[in-house]
Amino acid sequence: MPDIGALTWALTIGLVLLLLAVDLALAVVRPHRVKIGEATAWSVGYVLVAVLFGVWFTLSHGGQAGTEYFVGYLVEKSLSVDNLFVFVIIMSTFAVPEAHQHEVLTFGIALALALRAVFIAVGATLLALFSFVFLLFGLLLLYTAVQLFRHRDEDPDIEDNVVVKTARRVLPVADDYDGGRLFTRADGRRVATPLFVVLLAIGSIDVLFALDSIPAVFGITSEPYVVFAANAFALLGLRALFFLVKGLLDRLVYLSTGLSLILAFIGVKLVLHWAHEDVDPRVPQVPTLLSLGVIVVVLAVVTVASLVKTRRDPSVKARPGSLRARRRAEADERRRT
Repeated sequence: MPDIGALTWALTIGLVLLLLAVDLALAVVRPHRVKIGEATAWSVGYVLVAVLFGVWFTLSHGGQAGTEYFVGYLVEKSLSVDNLFVFVIIMSTFAVPEAHQHEVLTFGIALALALRAVFIAVGATLLALFSFVFLLFGLLLLYTAVQLFRHRDEDPDIEDNVVVKTARRVLPVADDYDGGRLFTRADGRRVATPLFVVLLAIGSIDVLFALDSIPAVFGITSEPYVVFAANAFALLGLRALFFLVKGLLDRLVYLSTGLSLILAFIGVKLVLHWAHEDVDPRVPQVPTLLSLGVIVVVLAVVTVASLVKTRRDPSVKARPGSLRARRRAEADERRRT
């Protein structure tokens, strides 16, 4: 892949920041209930921006580079749908008013972009210095895939989140939302609003998602620019996608299973890449186009199977899955045994 120059990096980051600023301005200046038409228009617009960027990148840097971007974008977009499940749970847990949900999401996405930029820089540096990091990333994804599959029918326990628990213990938190403010005054003292705790919850949860998604996209390409672009354009459309599909998320009952399969596949791909580089060059590697085919097929099968299942049994509800069992479930299990 040709080297990506500083100007290309600067223009790409500038475009991402511009789109994020527009999103943030709309969320803060005009808080309102986002309707389906508005959500659809923004979702389609962000997908078009991502596709047009991919077309430009392909024409500028070649078919292999373009394929890696589109596969990375598809991986990040599919993983971001699982983020949406957790966002719905957070919004419900903290009873966030609808008028401020898009503000929370936009701030959360901005924080997610900043955190992932750090993760990408660290990951790229480690991969450049130590080739065995491919093995570590692969094993991490395999572990995550197994845990996600084991707990695919569970919800993450937001109230048990370390950051949320610490914030509630350390900070005085008001009982009610005060418009879109993060801090307010109660009984003569400055206190945090529930909105501030919500942002902490979304930010800390996204750190966990980044631990999966960053190694996953590094399994597609080792070029930091492609990793950043795929993450950025997948995340930018997340706010609009939330309002577009939150009513449909309950129907994707096999999504967690599909994502666990995708993570396992990329984990194996990373392990094979490490073995090819460090153990024996005869060890086969997984081509990028094969990765694309596997991901598309898994997502298609998962979507169709989910819709068929929920049509036959409307009482079935999807769950985002969890990387560990909820304490309550573990306690119930101990009581039963």
